[in-house]
Amino acid sequence: MTGLVIGWILSGCAATTAQIIPTDPPTLTPTFTIEPTDTPSVIITATSTPRPTPLGGATPTPLFGPTRTPAPDAPTPTRAFGPNDPRIEFFTSDSVAVAPGERVTLFWSARNASAVVIYQLSRTGERERLWNVDTAGNLTITTRSRDRGQVTFLISASNNTLTAEQTLSIPLACPVQWFFGPPPEECPEDNAQQTLIIEQQFQSGRMIYIGNTNSVYVLFNDGGSPKWLRFDNRYDPAIHPESQENFVPPPNLYQPIGILGFVWRGNDTVRNRLQLATNVQISFDGFIQTAFTFNNVPSLYISSTDATVLRLLGTGSDWQIITAP
Repeated sequence: MTGLVIGWILSGCAATTAQIIPTDPPTLTPTFTIEPTDTPSVIITATSTPRPTPLGGATPTPLFGPTRTPAPDAPTPTRAFGPNDPRIEFFTSDSVAVAPGERVTLFWSARNASAVVIYQLSRTGERERLWNVDTAGNLTITTRSRDRGQVTFLISASNNTLTAEQTLSIPLACPVQWFFGPPPEECPEDNAQQTLIIEQQFQSGRMIYIGNTNSVYVLFNDGGSPKWLRFDNRYDPAIHPESQENFVPPPNLYQPIGILGFVWRGNDTVRNRLQLATNVQISFDGFIQTAFTFNNVPSLYISSTDATVLRLLGTGSDWQIITAP
């Protein structure tokens, strides 16, 4: 009986030992498969990304290696798939930069096109001047003296159904000097104009009269909008009083008079936002000059009383003080 028990124990141990060998790996395997799940999360993202790729055709090709870089240029392969689609082989010029009013020669070549047109674009991208040309050739164009910044041309090659287009921009040298330095990066529209300027500073801004344009500019620094306003001068000293006689400002503050005072008294927004003047108005001969920023925003530059220059942007969007070095 004892032998049977011992035999049974030994056989049981042997069976158990044989079962432990496969049992431990399965127990450990699920434990470690949790770590690879981090890797599958990347694989899943990679697998999910191909789902929108039906737009480009073959799913795996754009996902690996340098073949992914053409993905942002999706329109280019589309054109290549049509052997009869119009194509522009090149569009270039003989100059890297010209001055306004100088000539520039354009060179181009187009294929599969029944009509080719070259346009000159405005600052805002509108098509202005145009030339009907052959599918290949050259064209000498005289730039306009009023062109500034850069001159941009567009070539359009089309057949009965499709059109291919390409632009070419040529920088323009600035032919006009600024009336102050260091000069801005923009090129002024014209030479500076000398003019009578009346300027007065206020608690929350300043007022400026420009004689050449007979206009009043109100500049606010109270944080509100718009940042500045423009008014036509309606003041007539033969009709309108120079100031409001029964108004006495506090000490060291002033009521504006004359041209500036007429706008200040007649407009609640101007009066409430500017408050009172902090000094008397100053009249002097100064300069004004205009330009467009590279974002095609008009800007006006005005001489100021303290050897600085005021820059007014847009139609009231902002104004700045440019300090001389």
